[in-house]
Amino acid sequence: MNILLTSPSSDESQTLKSTHSQLTIALMPCDGLFEDFFDTVGVSFDIFRTELTGGWMFNYIEALQLVGVQVVLIFISSHVSETWRFRHEPTGATVCILPDSILHRAFRYSTYRMGVAKKGVIKSLDSYLVLPLVLLASELKQQGVDAILFQDYENPSFDVCVLFGKLMQMPVFASFQGGCSQRSRFERPIRPFTLRASTGLIIGSKTEIQRVSDRYQLPSQKLMQIFNPMDVTTWHPMDRKQARKMLGISDHARVAISHGRIDIIHKGLDILLEAWKQICSELPNQELCLLLVGSGSDVQELDQCIASMQITNILWVNEYIRDRTLLWQYISAADVYVLSSRYEGFPVAPIEAMTCKLPVVATDVNGIRDIFNEGEASGGIIVPCEDATALAAALGRILDDTSLGHELGKRGRHRAEQAFSFEAIGKQMRNFIFKNEADK
Repeated sequence: MNILLTSPSSDESQTLKSTHSQLTIALMPCDGLFEDFFDTVGVSFDIFRTELTGGWMFNYIEALQLVGVQVVLIFISSHVSETWRFRHEPTGATVCILPDSILHRAFRYSTYRMGVAKKGVIKSLDSYLVLPLVLLASELKQQGVDAILFQDYENPSFDVCVLFGKLMQMPVFASFQGGCSQRSRFERPIRPFTLRASTGLIIGSKTEIQRVSDRYQLPSQKLMQIFNPMDVTTWHPMDRKQARKMLGISDHARVAISHGRIDIIHKGLDILLEAWKQICSELPNQELCLLLVGSGSDVQELDQCIASMQITNILWVNEYIRDRTLLWQYISAADVYVLSSRYEGFPVAPIEAMTCKLPVVATDVNGIRDIFNEGEASGGIIVPCEDATALAAALGRILDDTSLGHELGKRGRHRAEQAFSFEAIGKQMRNFIFKNEADK
């Protein structure tokens, strides 16, 4: 990774400190090191600082800012030797990159040398070691942080974070973004104590709330159903003809779109390809196009799958889209959005499509029945996971019936406006995390 930032001057560092007069949350993504994920999609620190927006993380930031809560993003990286601080230009949030500990670097180096880095217990230990606690304590104090919000509670680093919070006398919360499995048996005896000791969990899916409640016997006051927010005021459909012209897609084509990380198993892209092949054989007289947008670790494997299945009417934009306006254009070029995932936390992508008045066909993963609480009346068709035939049938209904697609799109837009706005979700999070401040 190329680091294009410069160390802040002492004056600049002062401007990157949170003011104690404002409630401040430290938001901690849990994908290990910064580079573990962002390197796979070509995002450097500088690109992150200047361009990256959207997704659950930045939507959380903007929703909380709207209700008067300041957010500091905390990442860990082996590419820095001292703490880096910078302002995320699109949101104004402070970002702190802390170096991982010498112990963690040595552990990761030795496990890669021995070829055991991908084993479950090694992954668990790696996550337990990644947080530099002394540096983290200093940074949270400097930033005036009042509470920690961790990305996922089913993560070894969250176990450490809860203990750390107890020592610091700081409340520690976690959200649910899809991490619902333990990496090894090593975590099994620790996690129940961690979740009971945490201050609270923010979960969008009722199914996940039930799972956590049953498995860990948590009191109801620790669990709060809060959806992932979406900027419904900014996201609107763009001119379809212009969007299609940009992509070279015919005005007469019927287009399905799927966007996100290229992870074949997680995102069910193998199921999507099989369903698309079925649709093409069932609608031979239709001009069809599957628009795939995204990049990731499985790019080469997906390319091989498309070639081996001999599917020719796929347009794949193989890049991680950082420009949200560009993503709106891609979504606006389509007639239907498809989510084929095998598992999710609370997916943002279908809500992005809903705000652009696209009907959605989605597999029955976590969060989908909460997003489309009334099924088709909320703008979506839900199908079983890993069922290519059901996915093909639902997509075929919409691709073959323009009026149905338009009606579902209108319903989806209405549902998004009512349930996922920044202001509504921001208030819910603020009131849950800062209960004593809720009436102020």
